[in-house]
Amino acid sequence: MSKNNLFNEEARAKIKELAQNIDFAMMETHLRSTPTHIIPMSTKDVDDEGCIWFLSNKNSEHNGYIDADNSIQLIYSKPSDMEFMTVFGHAFISTEKSILEKYYGSSDDAWFDGIDDPNLTAIKVIPKDAHYWDTKNGKLVSLLKMGMGAITGEKQDLGEEGDLKI
Repeated sequence: MSKNNLFNEEARAKIKELAQNIDFAMMETHLRSTPTHIIPMSTKDVDDEGCIWFLSNKNSEHNGYIDADNSIQLIYSKPSDMEFMTVFGHAFISTEKSILEKYYGSSDDAWFDGIDDPNLTAIKVIPKDAHYWDTKNGKLVSLLKMGMGAITGEKQDLGEEGDLKI
């Protein structure tokens, strides 16, 4: 893999691309203790500043951990496309109605009693450090390239990885 660190707008675009393409992240909170707390969360959006948004229940364990310490780790993984990303940052919980309305969809009715559910909150993650791995070609092409490299002995370009600095 070639190294390709991305900065500013390119980094924000890559975070958005991967977070939306992968969708589900493993959200890790309670980072200063072991065991940490990890839960799968569906990404609602990545805004223009590169902040990642989720919806959550105000009474959830992870909301409680965020209230105590807002350090957070997100782990995105889509092995079928060989796309991966880790994001470390700080999380903030919002109950602002306009934000909840922006991110709430009909599929969220499975978790909440509508947009006016008093337990509905949004979590905003502001990335501080992120890293990605992306084959650009998908799993099949990467496997073929690995095979070609094994046969020819030549190093194959399997994609890129790098730091994302906003």
